Formats: sequence, C-alpha cells, structure tokens
Amino acid sequence: MKMNIQKWARVALMITAIIGLVTTSGCNNKNGNTPEDATKIKVEGQSIAELTAPPLVPKPVGDRKATKLIVNMEILEKEGEMAPGVKYTYWTFGGSVPGSFIRTRVGDEVEFHLKNHPDNKLPHNIDLHAVTGQGGGAASSFVAPGHEVVFSFKVINQGLYVYHCATAPVGMHIANGMYGLILVEPEGGLPKVDKEYYIMQGDFYTKGKNGETGLQAFDMQKGVDEHPEYIVFNGKVGSLTGDNAITAKVGETVRLFVGNGGPNLVSSFHVIGEIFDHVHIEGGEMINKNVQTTLIPAGGSAIVDFKVEVPGTFIIVDHSIFRTFNKGSLGMLKVTGDENKQIYSGKQVEGIYNPEGGTIQSMPKDDNAAVEPKATTLSERIAAGKIVYTKTCFACHQENGEGVANAFPPLAKSDFLNADVERAVSIVMHGKNGELVVNGKKYNSTMPAQTLSNDEIANVLTYVYSSWGNSNKDVTSAMVAKVKGK
Repeated sequence: MKMNIQKWARVALMITAIIGLVTTSGCNNKNGNTPEDATKIKVEGQSIAELTAPPLVPKPVGDRKATKLIVNMEILEKEGEMAPGVKYTYWTFGGSVPGSFIRTRVGDEVEFHLKNHPDNKLPHNIDLHAVTGQGGGAASSFVAPGHEVVFSFKVINQGLYVYHCATAPVGMHIANGMYGLILVEPEGGLPKVDKEYYIMQGDFYTKGKNGETGLQAFDMQKGVDEHPEYIVFNGKVGSLTGDNAITAKVGETVRLFVGNGGPNLVSSFHVIGEIFDHVHIEGGEMINKNVQTTLIPAGGSAIVDFKVEVPGTFIIVDHSIFRTFNKGSLGMLKVTGDENKQIYSGKQVEGIYNPEGGTIQSMPKDDNAAVEPKATTLSERIAAGKIVYTKTCFACHQENGEGVANAFPPLAKSDFLNADVERAVSIVMHGKNGELVVNGKKYNSTMPAQTLSNDEIANVLTYVYSSWGNSNKDVTSAMVAKVKGK
C-alpha cells in the first residue's frame, strides 16, 4: 500500500496521541549549544552538552567524572544545496547533515530535550544506538511540530554510535539527512591527538538524475531499489573540498570520527596516501592497526587515528570508487609543513592516478537520461559548466583549479590553458598523455578522454576560462564542432 507524506504524518500523529508522548511546551530556533553555552549554564552535578556541526567536534571529556548531561537539540526541515545548482529539502538534527555531534563519557546520565521547530511539516523522533532501552529512545521521543519532549538515559557502553530518526517511513527520514553521531568516551577519555574531525557518509535519492538542477524531491522508489543519485560526505558534494577541506600540519596526529547514515549502502572508507595507525572497529573498543580501508556498515561507525608524516592533499573517499568520482563521496585533508624525502620523494603518483596503471574514467552517457534545458546566455552556460566540472574534473584539478602537486596541472592562471583554446578543446575531447609544462613546472600524467557532448565541453571550458584568473574566453559549441571535425 502506497502512502504519501501527509498520510504518514497523520498516522504518526495518531500514534502520538495514543501513547501520550507529546508535551505542550513550545520550541525555539536554537541549533545546539556552543562552548559558551556550556559554561554559562551550570548547576552542581550537571552540565549542558556542547554540540557541534560537522566537521567539528566538541572538546574531549578528559578525566572529568560522570555527570548529568543536558542535551538540547532541535529538529529543522530546511532547504540546502546538494551540489552546484541542485537544491534539496533536508530534515536535520540541529540544522546540519549529519546532525550535531554529541560527546559523553561512560556513566553520564543524559537528559535529552528534543524540539521540533513549529515551521516543520512532520513529526519526528530520535533513536540513539548508544541507548539501552526500547527503540533507543525512539519510543519516548516522538514529537510534533511546535513541541518538545524530554527523556533520560544512562550511557553504559563505550563507543561511537549512530543516532537517527525512527519515525515511519523510517528509511525516508534517514534518507533526508536525519542521522548523526554520539560518542561515549571511556573513563579518563580517549588518548590525546592534535586534530579531531567529524565525517559521515550518506546516500541520497532525488527525483532528478545526478546533476539535474533545481529543487529536487525525494524519490521513494529509488530508495527502495537502493539506487542513489548522490553518495556524499556531510550532506553535500564538496562539503570537505577546497576551502572546506579539513587541515593538519606535518607531524600532527589526526582522529576522524566516521559514521555512515546510509540508509542503504556500506562505506569502504579510505584516505588516499595515508594508512590508519589505529581503527576502532565498528566504533567499539577493539582496535585494529595499520589499516588501509575500513568497512563501515549503514548505521555504523569507525574511529580512525593516524599521524601525518608528509605534506600534500590527501583525498578522502569511499573506495567503491565510482561513488567518489561520479556521485560525490570525496573529501580532502590538506597537510602543510616540511617535506620528508625519506618517506616520500615526490616523484611517485598515488595508485589511482598512476599514468602507467589505471586512470580515472568518465562515465558513459546514459541515453535514457533526462534532457537538460539548453543553456543560452553566457551566465547560464558558465553555471552549466560548473556542474560538469564538479562531476568530471574537480577530483584531479581541485575545486579552485589549483591541481595536485607533482600529479595534475593547475587550471588556475594557467599559461598552457590560456595559450590555445583549440588545444584545450582537443584535450578534453581526446585526452592527453605525457609531459607538459604549466606555469614553469613539469607534469607527466594522464587525462582520459571525456565522454561529453559539444555543449558540455563548451560550457565546462567557458566556466574554467571565466574562473581563477583565466582569460574569460567564451567557448562555443561551434568551436568544439570545428575541432572535432579536424
């Protein structure tokens, strides 16, 4: 039996009325707590939890004693950007996807205040995998728009746990972004590291195909069939790239709290060019060492620690690799500092980019794909070109066209690019192997031929030429056709 969102909402509200779990107190528009909140409101024997949006995490618990911890969280349904030109209405815990990071320690008694913003359309609840009790708290937290519920639990098991909405249809609520992580540290806390970050993978099911612009609706059938259009870190394409990349310095230790909201797919989590020194398997106490790639199930997690020994841009991926280069599960860890030639000479190129081995291939065209409206004005073609760039180019040439040192040449302020438009068209169309010199530096790698239409080639090059200090040349489909005919 098929039911639309409104019918599910009515059924959910009937359940709420029966079990009497909705309180009558109003809710405000506050998204979590800052460290300042945690210090402002303190009562003897209890404290207000610091909550953070990804990729940030609250400060470690250290050696503090178990306490009564008050968590204030608000559910917000809000429109955001899934990819350039692609909008989506997310359902969120605390206003972000994934939801606010919660940090506790074994023995804490948590008093959880869950609010549903009055402008929201649907009831929601929360199932925390760290909770021992019916529904992980879901049975006690069902809340209608404009209301608040309060429930309590004691955290008794150390580990990194997923939380998510468990309101029917459960898969739909999770697929719209309703998931996050709660950490339960051991007595005395986790070992100290220099940097900590919060990353969570999720698969999204839009009516439109990947890259189709405009506000996209959720597609239930794609969710049931497990055919996502986007597989991303932290809720959107590019959430951890360019200026949004996480950072560290050579010699620092990095800890990643990694989750997988699903709702369907398993993640093969990997950082290209790094080896995990320690992995808390599935977020628990068991630790594996010297791990290349770790599996994270839907509704599961892992804690990975490693020391960064050399500088560079380290690419974070789901190693089910077409997901990364074609559906969005790509992030970056940018490490600065002095080189260490004994560890890495700078001459090698990471395996997935190796010109003598496999190369990144573009996806074949889908003959059944929806036809995008043709961009006509210059601004429309630049916008369309940015979408093509995001899907096919930025993994190698980076979000801001800076390229990857010793591997892929920059497109920003590129003398090679700006010198010859027809050559640039030919390279996109036919690919290129071998050495070239860009801005005085030699590069020797492989660019595969791209399976793009004349319009797509024209638009992506027009976008590149209009960006990052380049020459603002307008590349037309006629110019591409001329090169193709030679």
